[in-house]
Amino acid sequence: MRGLFVTGTGTEIGKTVVASAIAHAAHARGDRVAVFKPAVSGLDDHPLRSEIWESASELPDHALLRLAAGSSQGDEEVAPYRYGPPFSPHLAAELAGERIDPDRLRGAALAATDDADLLVCEGVGGFLVPLTTSYLVRDLAQDLALPVVVVASPGLGTINHTLLTIQAVRAAGLDLAAVVLTPWPSAPSAMERSNRDTIARLGSVEVETLQRLDLADPESWPALEVGLGSPRAASSLRAA
Repeated sequence: MRGLFVTGTGTEIGKTVVASAIAHAAHARGDRVAVFKPAVSGLDDHPLRSEIWESASELPDHALLRLAAGSSQGDEEVAPYRYGPPFSPHLAAELAGERIDPDRLRGAALAATDDADLLVCEGVGGFLVPLTTSYLVRDLAQDLALPVVVVASPGLGTINHTLLTIQAVRAAGLDLAAVVLTPWPSAPSAMERSNRDTIARLGSVEVETLQRLDLADPESWPALEVGLGSPRAASSLRAA
């Protein structure tokens, strides 16, 4: 099974947009794409019924991923755990009176690949965010054994945040497919260009950029084929 695991330097950094752009590019070239996100929180900020979403910009993460991939997966198949408050998954689960089960996550991710050529998995928050008090996003990434894409801001502070995340990914024994800086401005400043080049040099990594997307018009999105079709994206999922 080919696939990618999309993580970020923090929350609200653009992971869902990048994961959606990757999924859409793969779908557009003919791949059957499955998408997966272990947990979604912050649903209180979204309308509850799909018929009152006014645009794709209002879609919760799992719904945007599914739309971009052209997938017919249900909510449960894309995101097994979904919560209203915008909290870390382990806290959101605790407030809901439950505990996220790593076995359920691994099984759901594997099941999502049954009728797919490619799995695009998006993490939650940053790479070391806890899904439970003893099972982090990093641990799920290790269990799935997919090459990792790191999403980061192009602005001030991104060099440190991105290099720390790169270090954590490699320390976990995972392949690093690329870094994607987003939203990349149409006229990048000297600082933003320097950040891109410095991360590429110090991190020994391919750095791509992605402009701000019109979420209501996926056909206008650029083809973001990070890691797709390369040997790095041909990792086999392993059941743990």
